[in-house]
Amino acid sequence: MSLEENKAIVRKLIEALNKKNLALLDKLMAPDYVDHTHQLRGLEVMKQLIEEESKGFPDFHVTIEDIIAEEDKVWVRIKETATHTGEFRGLAPTGKKITYTAVAIWRIVDGKVVEGWEVYDLSDYYKQLGVIEYKGFPDEDVS
Repeated sequence: MSLEENKAIVRKLIEALNKKNLALLDKLMAPDYVDHTHQLRGLEVMKQLIEEESKGFPDFHVTIEDIIAEEDKVWVRIKETATHTGEFRGLAPTGKKITYTAVAIWRIVDGKVVEGWEVYDLSDYYKQLGVIEYKGFPDEDVS
């Protein structure tokens, strides 16, 4: 696959996530997909995670800010937005809108996403939900 074809697969993957089109994931991801971030293996398990997140954050949306491909990997800097209107991992809905930036890396083999990594600031995520309060360092302005 060319670098442009790999980037197109990732764009379709993100579009499928935004539209909650789990059936499209069967065409884009390998059945034994490995999610290193959540330590999950298997496409069906990934679909369950996506469904769980969709219940807690029904308006979840991903925007690609940057995309880079090299060999069999595609890196994207993404902006994710969502409103916490449903229960999520035991946390009652807060009604808070969150926005955060993440970097995701996906490896593609024979036109299928076979593994992925995502890096984001969990403390910022939970801070926006109001689960934790960051008080900062002495003399730091956290306003």
